[in-house]
Amino acid sequence: MSNGTVTWSPRGADARVVVVGGINADLKARTTAPLVPGTSNPGTATLTPGGVGRNVAENLAHLGRPVALVGVVGDDDLGRLVLDATSAAGVDVTHVRCRLGPTGSYTALLDHHGELVAGVADMAAADALTPEDVRAAESVVAGAGMLVLDGNLPVAAFAAARDLAAAHGVPVVVDPVSVPKAARLTAQVRDLLAVTPSHGELEALGGVPALLARGVDLVWERRGASGSVLHTAGGAGAVELAAPETAVVDVTGAGDAMLAAWCHAVLAGQGHAEAAAYAHEAAALTVASPLTVRPDLGEMLAR
Repeated sequence: MSNGTVTWSPRGADARVVVVGGINADLKARTTAPLVPGTSNPGTATLTPGGVGRNVAENLAHLGRPVALVGVVGDDDLGRLVLDATSAAGVDVTHVRCRLGPTGSYTALLDHHGELVAGVADMAAADALTPEDVRAAESVVAGAGMLVLDGNLPVAAFAAARDLAAAHGVPVVVDPVSVPKAARLTAQVRDLLAVTPSHGELEALGGVPALLARGVDLVWERRGASGSVLHTAGGAGAVELAAPETAVVDVTGAGDAMLAAWCHAVLAGQGHAEAAAYAHEAAALTVASPLTVRPDLGEMLAR
């Protein structure tokens, strides 16, 4: 630690990322015509593995990055389906705990353009993650090149993961996930390599000056189709990035792909802005697909 900030250096281009976060089953329902509120709408529905942390981990695996996932699923068919699919994608799920009760779920209602109308998250499984679960993964965290935390974590588990990473000199990146979850974690969002809030989440966290003062090296403000802004410590100012133009099929998972691609690029030696531009390309490829996580993401980005 130095002046409240973790001092670190990349541990090699093949360094492992550890992700601690939500693991869900996602149900996505999409209308085939303009949505009519208050009545039944014709459409389609799909059930897929999901959760911010899990999606980030799978995207990293598709980019060729070694990755381990820490979290909780239920002892049910959905939990087994999600873990089997995640493991098959190349993610180490050794440190995912199975508990009695249902696996977390996220239900998304999308309009006929693929834009999110409403979402409902049942995160009881993620809420069951304990500091002991986190500390049980110390061996894999200690050797990691980066730790990613999502805002679904209980405050105590979030703090335990951040402190464990600091003890081993591992840089931490945080996705706040939502405004209420950002507000809940505000006091714990400190001494980080990066935090990636939306505008609303950024306000809930106290704003850019407050985050930089709390030892966050990079505040990457995401603005959806309007692109993003990089705010860095040391008076370097803000860098604005435009989002690539793309045909929107389904916006679900774009932010997860974006975060995964940024982490992968930074560990490969790219600067923050260069990595963010690469990450925007990953997000554009994801919204152009009906899939929350594209198995061909690495291949498409290499073209």
